[in-house]
Amino acid sequence: MPIFDFTCEACGCSKELLRKISDPILIACPECHKETFKKQVSAPSFQLTGSGWYVTDFKNKAKEGSAKADIKTETKKDATASST
Repeated sequence: MPIFDFTCEACGCSKELLRKISDPILIACPECHKETFKKQVSAPSFQLTGSGWYVTDFKNKAKEGSAKADIKTETKKDATASST
């Protein structure tokens, strides 16, 4: 279940709550009981580590390929310049 950040616009109460996507929307603040409890937009709080599809499939393939192409181009230029 994802963790959502909530803040009350009336009293400033802030909470992190585990909520299912299918759960009803929370609008009543647990502290002041006013209907000003709003879900906040926040960054996810996890980091992908270790080996897995995100490392093996998306790890700098474009950068590695372009760097190799640049090295081959420079080597050809150097060989042409030294032979003339």
